[in-house]
Amino acid sequence: MTTFQRILVATDFSETSAHAVKYAIELSQTFSAELHVLHVLETEVPLMAAGIAYLPPDVREEIEKDAANKLEQVISPADRSKLAVTLSMSKGTAFVEIIRYARDNKMDLIVLGTHGRGVFAHVLLGNVAEKVVRKAPCPVLTIRHPQHEFKMP
Repeated sequence: MTTFQRILVATDFSETSAHAVKYAIELSQTFSAELHVLHVLETEVPLMAAGIAYLPPDVREEIEKDAANKLEQVISPADRSKLAVTLSMSKGTAFVEIIRYARDNKMDLIVLGTHGRGVFAHVLLGNVAEKVVRKAPCPVLTIRHPQHEFKMP
C-alpha cells in the first residue's frame, strides 16, 4: 500500500481550496504525514488582466501582508496541534510554483481544488489544477467542491 509522508496542499483562499485543505488535513492525519500549505502570489498575468500594469511597492506589500494573514488562518490551531504543518508563500505563476515546491521538497502527494478563481480567470490563465496534474512529480488529488454540479455537455 502506498503511504504518504509529505503532503502539499495549495490554496488560493477560495471555497474550493478550503474544501481541498480539509481533505489534505484528513490525509495527513491518516498517514501521520507532514502537511505543507502553499499559497502562490501570482505576479504578471492577473495584474494585466485587471488592467493594472504597475503596482506601487506599498500596495504590493499590503497584498503580501493580507495573503500572509490569510495563510496563517488556513489551518486551525486545533489541527496544527495534531499535525506537522509548514506554511509557505511564493511569487510567480501558480502551477509552476506548485510543481517547483513539490519537486524541491520531495512531496508524495499534491492536493488541489479543481476550480478557484472563476470562469474568466480560467479562460485567461488556464486551469492551474489541470496543468499541475499534467506536470507534477508525484500523484495529484483534485477535489471538486460538492456544491459545484457536473453537467454533461
